[in-house]
Amino acid sequence: MVDLRSDTVTRPSKGMLDAILAAHVGDDVFGEDPSVNQLEERTAKLFGKEAGVYCPSGTMTNQVAIKAHTQPGDELICDTHAHIYINEGGGIAFNSGVQVRLLPGDRGRISAAQVAENINPPFDWLPRTTLVCLENTVNRAGGSYYTLNSIKEISEVCKKNNLKLHLDGARIFNALIETGDSAEETANYFDSVSVCFSKGLGCPVGSVLVGDKEFIKKARRVRKVFGGGMRQAGFLAAAANYALDNNIKRLKDDHVRAKKIADVLKNASYVEELLPVETNIIIFTLKAPLTSQEFIAKLSEKGVKGIAFGKKMVRFVTHLDFDDYQLEETLSALKGLN
Repeated sequence: MVDLRSDTVTRPSKGMLDAILAAHVGDDVFGEDPSVNQLEERTAKLFGKEAGVYCPSGTMTNQVAIKAHTQPGDELICDTHAHIYINEGGGIAFNSGVQVRLLPGDRGRISAAQVAENINPPFDWLPRTTLVCLENTVNRAGGSYYTLNSIKEISEVCKKNNLKLHLDGARIFNALIETGDSAEETANYFDSVSVCFSKGLGCPVGSVLVGDKEFIKKARRVRKVFGGGMRQAGFLAAAANYALDNNIKRLKDDHVRAKKIADVLKNASYVEELLPVETNIIIFTLKAPLTSQEFIAKLSEKGVKGIAFGKKMVRFVTHLDFDDYQLEETLSALKGLN
């Protein structure tokens, strides 16, 4: 069965498993796990930050960052498609007591002008705007990504208005592979960055939150309060260290395969609309009366799994366990549904 539901479905390769088995571990809550320490230091250095903290998930790194940057009653700004708002279980309200100003961006990407227009003035009866959150790439917008210039412009607005800027870097390496920008240059404009390893990089678990030392000191305490203090987590961190060495450059293969799927969907009789495919995410809307659940069921019968993204919308995500042979099977299955 070909599984295109998400890039989170990957399993560790033999090389990654060997790295896991060979990991040197200790108690991370005491700061004594050498593999975790290596990953945190390495990720922070890669993104030009002073420190990092390893967490079980990207949801936790995002929620820890929001908690560390804000106070209850504050307001953060993000796009209507933002993962932190839609797909993190109401965590912004539950964990931080913060409300959200949603902006309708361009395929998930808000602009500096929009941010500037939506900062509340300092009146007692208005929530205090303190944080802006961007997502790169944007999951629900089909893997779209920000240009460095757009990020720079938003950062300038944030600095001018004393706002913090956080990046949900769920698929940040997919974005960087396409833009050609460096991780350090991009992260320079953010106060904090969540770097996920369990998607395109193929790790079983984990994300690292990076920022300056004082921020990470605060974030580490919040992680503990959230239940994210792990013990011999080095077995998991070793997988991420392996991924940094071996799985970044190959992300381009996922993008190439995604675009080949898009080429077939463009001419499919059952597709109403296909979002532009720029990285490894393919999102399309079906023609009536076909529903996404009906389509997923028919496709599954042909040996391919996708995921419903709404009543009429379907998402595919390519990944490192999806090879050229599976690509041909997928293309054949999609053509067979015409």
